[in-house]
Amino acid sequence: MPQVIEWPSPSGEDVVWTYPSEDITWGAQLIVHEMENAVFFRDGKVYDVFGPGRHTLTTLNLPLLTGVLSRLAGFPETPFKATVIFVSTREFNGKYGARAQTTELAPLLVHGGYWFKIKDPDLFITEVVGRQDAYTTSSVNEFIRGFINERLIDELSKYTLVNVFTKLDETSITVKTHILEALERFGIELVDLRFEGIDTTPDYRERLFWLRSGTMVPATEVLRMETVKTAAKELGKSPGAALGAGMMLIPPMFQTGTAPAAAMIICPKCQATTLVTSKFCPNCGAEIAKPPPAPEVRTCENCKQVVPPTAKFCPNCGSKM
Repeated sequence: MPQVIEWPSPSGEDVVWTYPSEDITWGAQLIVHEMENAVFFRDGKVYDVFGPGRHTLTTLNLPLLTGVLSRLAGFPETPFKATVIFVSTREFNGKYGARAQTTELAPLLVHGGYWFKIKDPDLFITEVVGRQDAYTTSSVNEFIRGFINERLIDELSKYTLVNVFTKLDETSITVKTHILEALERFGIELVDLRFEGIDTTPDYRERLFWLRSGTMVPATEVLRMETVKTAAKELGKSPGAALGAGMMLIPPMFQTGTAPAAAMIICPKCQATTLVTSKFCPNCGAEIAKPPPAPEVRTCENCKQVVPPTAKFCPNCGSKM
């Protein structure tokens, strides 16, 4: 009875399957089902590829492998050595998830789904199964998922935080195109790739709010505002710094050219930063009480130094106030 080489009962999720024996006899019956290809692989190289149908293995339909075997002593030997790998050409899907960074090093957490199919079995077996040692469906899926994650990290590092969140459709199309082109060299066609979720850390979410609300603060001020906010929190720990229940005025500590930074206050409810002229917090909507008026600034008539409001004598020159 002739040897029968067939992929028994492949499931809808199986990408590849390797025939368990490397001993192949001449005259064996190779059965390839619809949406399958059978690839003869030996010594790290792909030789003959068979499409759907029933094939009787002879020197005529294995011309490339026969050329190699003919150089061996004892040809035509039977059985001869070869690995038969079945490849499904159906469409498959998987999930990805990666931690990336934008151009300003803002952390990104992205996840979603992708759909692919094997377009070139010859190239796929050479580049993925052979070179990556991915002889099983799980190892193939792991390779593709890892490759997509790496490319996502590389591509998203070219975008700013604002572009990623405000132009997600445009960004996803560009990223998908670059990944599609990269997978083609493995014989894999990327049918689709979708972003199902994208997020950043709370600190960068707050920065994103300021960046997107361009009517309030220019984008170039965001980093400086974050520094001012941090300094204000430290000042708030000192006695007499608070103006109300958790609220504090942030002075124009930094300057760009000759224009001082906008005076800011911290919301007493959520600790978000907003302009001193705000009546309500843009982050949580809480009403913001106005700080008491600043005391009148006094200067010494003799040395022109600023002195405390209650001082009777100038602490710099000793003149009577």
